[in-house]
Amino acid sequence: MRLRMLLPSRRRLPRRLLLGSAKVALAICVFLFILVPLMFRYSYTLQRSMLFLNFVRWPRNFNYSAPEKAGLVGVRNFYLTTDEGVKLGVWHILPASLINESKSEHSEDWFNTQLKDERPVFLYMHGNSGSRAAAHRVELYKVLQNLDYHVVAFDYRSYGDSSPVEPSERGLVSDGVFMFKWVEKHINGSPLFVWGHSLGTGVSSHALSLLSAEGKESHGLVLESPFNNIRDELRAHPLAQIFKILPWFESCFVWPLYNNGLKFDSDQHVSKILAPVAILHAEDDRIVPFYLGERLFFTMQKKRSKEALGEVFLKFDGKLGYGHKFIYKDLALPNLIKDFVQNGTQKFNRLMHK
Repeated sequence: MRLRMLLPSRRRLPRRLLLGSAKVALAICVFLFILVPLMFRYSYTLQRSMLFLNFVRWPRNFNYSAPEKAGLVGVRNFYLTTDEGVKLGVWHILPASLINESKSEHSEDWFNTQLKDERPVFLYMHGNSGSRAAAHRVELYKVLQNLDYHVVAFDYRSYGDSSPVEPSERGLVSDGVFMFKWVEKHINGSPLFVWGHSLGTGVSSHALSLLSAEGKESHGLVLESPFNNIRDELRAHPLAQIFKILPWFESCFVWPLYNNGLKFDSDQHVSKILAPVAILHAEDDRIVPFYLGERLFFTMQKKRSKEALGEVFLKFDGKLGYGHKFIYKDLALPNLIKDFVQNGTQKFNRLMHK
């Protein structure tokens, strides 16, 4: 009798498992495809966090006053305060030929004097997450340092050891404009180039367009792994693919960013810049797809004024495996940069003497 009573229960067990699994699957779907989109649409804090990733602190617990721990030599760490009262952490990385001399010279005046030595200066604007001490950024500094250029790298507000002020496009661009003006003031006419990577391409493009409106131009702008605007980048991002099937994808994910001032319309900003522009993009970039860099380039060719000093697109074969942040490994990169610096400086000088 006991055996007979157990048999129906066993038959019902698979049905219970299926029902339980269906409930779990339904709950996951409701959370992913309804709650997450709604949370993103109505939470500016969530939008900002996912775009800027400033909560990703890497390297962790880094001592920015000791850049040698990141593998750098000939570096001065210092801090600047913007007109808005925001403290920015900054590294001035010396050209390779000055490293030995810097071992016995550590004063602020000495480092600032070297900025006036007519060597090219690169102002570096990094992408989202991490800080100026991130490994791939440090490796690029070394490439530029070995070309005997000065490098000024800084962390925007809320990144690294800069002020913990909530980020926004306006805020990061303001930091970029401030740093450009500070460098320009201290270099006494030396060639000044700007290098932006990933989200930093959006920051640098926007910053230089504002500076151009004030009559200030860089000698050249390098855009590494750029997007054309944040809307297309969001549509193409790997994390967005699971949500793109949703009819409410645009209204919940794309336009809320735009409506909250997180636009990064590089395709509009670069059209206002006169400086030469070089785009560097790897075909196997999965974070900012290669075709977005192409779109930006085609827009530049169509929209920039006749006075603009030209643009070049440098493509890196996907077989090389550079992805989103390892173009610095390319053996041809130093010569490509040297050519761009030389041509950019000549074009800039001709423009200024018209």
